[in-house]
Amino acid sequence: MVESEATYAHAAVSPAPSFGELLRRWRSVRRLSQLALATEAEISARHLSFLETGRTRPSRQMVLLLAGVLDIPLRDQNVLLAAAGYAPTYRETALGAPELEQVRRALGFMLAQQEPFPALVVDRHWNIVMQNRASDRVLGLFLDPEAAAKLVGPPNAMRLVCHPDGLRRYIVNWEAIAGPLIQQIHRETIGGVLDEGTRRLLDEILAYPGVPSHWRTPDPQAQSAPFLSLGFRKGDLAIRFFTTIATLGTPQDITLQELRVECFYPADEATEDLARRLARDVPVIPP
Repeated sequence: MVESEATYAHAAVSPAPSFGELLRRWRSVRRLSQLALATEAEISARHLSFLETGRTRPSRQMVLLLAGVLDIPLRDQNVLLAAAGYAPTYRETALGAPELEQVRRALGFMLAQQEPFPALVVDRHWNIVMQNRASDRVLGLFLDPEAAAKLVGPPNAMRLVCHPDGLRRYIVNWEAIAGPLIQQIHRETIGGVLDEGTRRLLDEILAYPGVPSHWRTPDPQAQSAPFLSLGFRKGDLAIRFFTTIATLGTPQDITLQELRVECFYPADEATEDLARRLARDVPVIPP
């Protein structure tokens, strides 16, 4: 972790990147040439070059235009606006705020419809902010209260998967599952600013015993299989799920854009049967 910590320390004392630097970074992340981005934005390549070098100050409308073409997340659009000298456009509302009541109801409906199979809602830092009863029932087969107490901090999906006292010891294909998740965190921080919460989470996970050292380095070429089931085994009890992740469409609030709904579906008949039996309160006691 010496190299990573040194990098973060350097970032903390370095001046904030300029608008042009951020624009080049995002263009690189999206793998677009200046000409390609200029064409998509319907501006001249010369004007885009001047924006990236700082010779021309962008208008507020230009910042939002380029951010839209580059599909930049709302949080990072605010960063771009600030770098260009403008006030943020998008707000970040707490999920528990009264104005998001309808969103909470909609999320609750999605979780209920997923029964008898697990479903979670996680935030930007993978904290579990909502979950259905099936999640408790299934996770309870593998995570006892004594082990759960060792997971310091709010309920967190990454911590749950990667901590030695979490689900990790029961996930039969743990490296195949956790490796891509770590790379996803790396990718989410390439374009924007590495916030304190993400940094702490990444540092914590990479410091766990048994975590491969090469996971500390971002790998832009890393790819996971198009379909990968999540297998659990405890004694003679074995179940398998595959997951889908949904996000809220066209949000105008940072909190809503960063929410992810992860639904678990049985990958075989035995897992489906077990989940349905648990929902009917039929005892399932792992050996």
